[in-house]
Amino acid sequence: MNELFHKWIGAIGVAYSIDADGIYIWENWDNVSVPTQSAIVAKKKELDTAWATLLYQRKRKFEYPSQGDQMDMIYKDMLNSTTTHKDAVEAVKTKWPKNNTGPVE
Repeated sequence: MNELFHKWIGAIGVAYSIDADGIYIWENWDNVSVPTQSAIVAKKKELDTAWATLLYQRKRKFEYPSQGDQMDMIYKDMLNSTTTHKDAVEAVKTKWPKNNTGPVE
């Protein structure tokens, strides 16, 4: 289950479980209105698409140098008139372009 869908389900404010057929079973003690199974399936499809579209952001996050390393690169670039920081960031952006689901080899 993707994080966006998990947050959406959690925001409804009722407990749930999923049976073997993928049907949501709601434990609704406070008369909170819950979505229908078809609404859940539609929302899941929407959020799965959004989740896949943002894959590049999740991948970039772990490939960028740490903030400390980036600050060090920026400092050394200023001293030495180099482009180490720019090159490091550009390499990640090139590998994981926006709205792409896989790395560019």
